[in-house]
Amino acid sequence: MFFELVYKDVEEKKEYKEVIEKVLTKCFEEEKLENSNLYITVTLTNPENIRKINKEYRNIDRATDVLSFPMFEKDELEEKIEKKDYEHIDVLGDLVISIEKVQEQAKEYGHSFERELSYMLVHGFYHLMGYDHIKEEDKKKMRPKEEKILNDLKILR
Repeated sequence: MFFELVYKDVEEKKEYKEVIEKVLTKCFEEEKLENSNLYITVTLTNPENIRKINKEYRNIDRATDVLSFPMFEKDELEEKIEKKDYEHIDVLGDLVISIEKVQEQAKEYGHSFERELSYMLVHGFYHLMGYDHIKEEDKKKMRPKEEKILNDLKILR
């Protein structure tokens, strides 16, 4: 399995796991990583826990929707993928998602919980792959990748 799912102070739901598996499978396929030994740890939690993590690791004292902690620099990961250096099992990175925030944002944006959780997963995945959206030029590379995954899965707004 290419992901490990951890629940921290939120109820375990089959729906969460099914969405995570479907979306991350597509992400791995799209980036041709399905035969790699890379995996992601996904932690589903609440606003209080994600706030603590955000403060501890990013020095930002507020809750957020998703945090991404990549284990590789972009060029390091690209080299590993290019060489198919999959001898060892490696953590691609960790995603921490606030389930409450996903529920709130789904209502706020007027789409399904599945759409919002899927977006958080795809967005976080591409951060783990070394993509960013702070500069406009970087956003132009990241956003189409995110949209392609969601469109291919027919998870629309």
